[in-house]
Amino acid sequence: MSGQDYPEGVLLGRARVPGHNHPRVVTVRDDVLLDITAPGFATVRDIAESEDAAGYVSSARGTPIGPVEPVLRNSHAPQLDASQASLLSPIDLQAIKASGVTFVVSLLERVIEEQARGDKSRADSLRTEILDLIGTDLSELVPGSETAARVKAALIERGVWSQYLEVGIGPDAEIFTKGQPMSSVGYGADVGLHPVSSWNNPEPEVALVVTSKGAIIGATLGNDVNLRDVEGRSALLLGKAKDNNASASLGPFIRLFSGDFTLETVSNAEITLRVEGEDGFELDGHSSMSQISRTPESLVAATIGDHHQYPDGLVLYLGTMFAPVKDRGGAGKGFTHKLGDVVSISTPSLGKLTNRVQLSTQCPPWTYGASHLLRDLANANLL
Repeated sequence: MSGQDYPEGVLLGRARVPGHNHPRVVTVRDDVLLDITAPGFATVRDIAESEDAAGYVSSARGTPIGPVEPVLRNSHAPQLDASQASLLSPIDLQAIKASGVTFVVSLLERVIEEQARGDKSRADSLRTEILDLIGTDLSELVPGSETAARVKAALIERGVWSQYLEVGIGPDAEIFTKGQPMSSVGYGADVGLHPVSSWNNPEPEVALVVTSKGAIIGATLGNDVNLRDVEGRSALLLGKAKDNNASASLGPFIRLFSGDFTLETVSNAEITLRVEGEDGFELDGHSSMSQISRTPESLVAATIGDHHQYPDGLVLYLGTMFAPVKDRGGAGKGFTHKLGDVVSISTPSLGKLTNRVQLSTQCPPWTYGASHLLRDLANANLL
């Protein structure tokens, strides 16, 4: 029986294990964390690129690290004990990509961010104004369709067309680089906000694991941390809003497709979010993958193909419908993070991803990259 924070199924991840200089590749069997690192399969990337990743993980010989629950507890940043095992992000050499504005609710909020120019005090009035102007249910629109093109023309005429509406209902999806390989953080880690931001929020998402051939082989949970004021000032600041130290979290494990866990399971998942602040503030929300406006397959096709290759594969955040508007700190002030917030993202098929919010300048700096990993694996005769 699996624990609350991790599901049953074929799980693949990474852990920091005392006595080893490099991350260990791990799986879970009978609630025990197993080290399955082996020559030729010393990275998650290598296993993902094998012909049958789920089959390999299911049958691989492993060395028991110990019960999973103590490792999960030790993975939380405030009490992490380096002398004990702890989880890391479940990916390593894969590119970290993300898709944006894939849900109608988040689409509206992106338009509001742009129109408000990063001023959260204007958000409520703009929300009402834009809904009145649109006068249609955007959830019924198929991106790139003739109907969507007519709505686009009407909105341009009314003066409320937006670059976010362009990628929300236009022919082309928004795909961007969320972070560099090896830069994501995992279960229990601190997630980082750039210090310039005063209006920001979590983005609970499903992230797909995709091979270099474009095959979707599994999924995990992710927090695509977002700086609403920075991106709202200009979409050209997307890199500053999205790619900062510890701004991409993934975990707790990759669940590989096997048995009755398929892409259809992911496409119908209900993602729940909970934010608990040190000030007693609580926020709950959910995101229904069934309401996504572009299919996961189409988002993967927009990312990898003849137009763009990823020789080490990739992980793709699928976007979120969750856009928090609950006031915090006073009427009309909307939601923003405070340091120390604990963010939990969960769904039964993938488990729960929990992180604590800090400034990116206060999170542990990213110092272990692909070159360090490859050197350590070579020294351990694992390459």
